[in-house]
Amino acid sequence: MKVIPRRQAEVYTVTNAPRPMSEDIGYRQRRYLISMGIRTGCFVGSVIAAMAGAPLWIVGLMVAGALFLPYISVIFANGGREPTETARYSDPDSEHHKPISGQRPEIGS
Repeated sequence: MKVIPRRQAEVYTVTNAPRPMSEDIGYRQRRYLISMGIRTGCFVGSVIAAMAGAPLWIVGLMVAGALFLPYISVIFANGGREPTETARYSDPDSEHHKPISGQRPEIGS
């Protein structure tokens, strides 16, 4: 009789699971909207500063922000999913390691 070795089941932990896509999209949308709010503030601020007679370099800085923030915002919003931290486990031989509940060495589980 031929004995077939048992394969070890691959164990997945919740901490290794990536962030849900809906949560990731929501995070990127909020980040994009905040950036666009800053852009709008730069544009309105440059108009108000120009009308108030502010130095030209301040107006130019605000206009540059209003011009380049959309490009930067799109790059960051489409940058992909954020990296997630991987799980870190203690060494199984350490004194702080707790056995997995439900394992019964006497029956080979």
